[in-house]
Amino acid sequence: MKLRALRAFIEVVRQGGFSPAARQVFATQSAVSKAVRQLEDELGVVLLDRGVQPARLTDAGEVVYRRALALLAEQDDLRAELDELRGLQRGVLRLGLPPIGSSQLFAPLFARFRGLYPGIEVQLVEHGSKRLEEMLRDGELDLAGLLAPMSGAFEWQSVREEPMCVLAAESAPLAVEADRVRFASLAAQPFVLFEAGFALNPLLVDAARGAGFEPQIVARTSQIEFMVELVAAGLGVGFLPRLMAEPRRRPGVRVLALAEPALAWHMALAWRRGGYLPHAARAWLELAARA
Repeated sequence: MKLRALRAFIEVVRQGGFSPAARQVFATQSAVSKAVRQLEDELGVVLLDRGVQPARLTDAGEVVYRRALALLAEQDDLRAELDELRGLQRGVLRLGLPPIGSSQLFAPLFARFRGLYPGIEVQLVEHGSKRLEEMLRDGELDLAGLLAPMSGAFEWQSVREEPMCVLAAESAPLAVEADRVRFASLAAQPFVLFEAGFALNPLLVDAARGAGFEPQIVARTSQIEFMVELVAAGLGVGFLPRLMAEPRRRPGVRVLALAEPALAWHMALAWRRGGYLPHAARAWLELAARA
């Protein structure tokens, strides 16, 4: 079995078709189609149901896809170990960070890391937590910024823990005492949340349900500033860790602490449990621990 054929098969599944997969692996569509067909012939099973669009995994395809991800992750581990033999004079750190909090927590680390290890290339991707978890589990990332606690599939190192705050328009009718508000008092307020895949969302929805109500979500965004503007316009209440909420105090927008329950945003750097951690990733962890 050729790893190139497995990689082509994986990209067909991920991208939802042969043409977009071909662009990902820098090959022609016919070459990708031929590679997948040869893989099916070698294994003696049909991997993709081509009678539907997009092509769908068969039962056998599900098994091969899962195993192929593990094989390619092992291949990446092998390459990483060999790179480490050359020391930190060269190499790659594959780092995934969430859009929320990265500018405050991680941007200063980049300059320091670059100064210490100029030969290390940092390949940065930004996604919500759900996608970062998938990429980390599949071996596409060495480290990812995730919210703790997290799946037992990962080991992690704490970076920063901050209390969650409520952002509300000055005109919002809230029972506020000394700039503090109970979560239950937000039941009548529409929520402005982040897009699906952001780890903050289930934290807030679970808190609402624990307070006895189902939140009314009126808008979702991936941009902090847009959330603040929606709150200022009176659309609903938003939520941010204190680190990001305090700098956004301004006329028309209140920043309130949560009195009950107190919710925490706990950012951590995570890696695959049992997976190989490159020396460049360990160096990044050491730098983050001293920050």
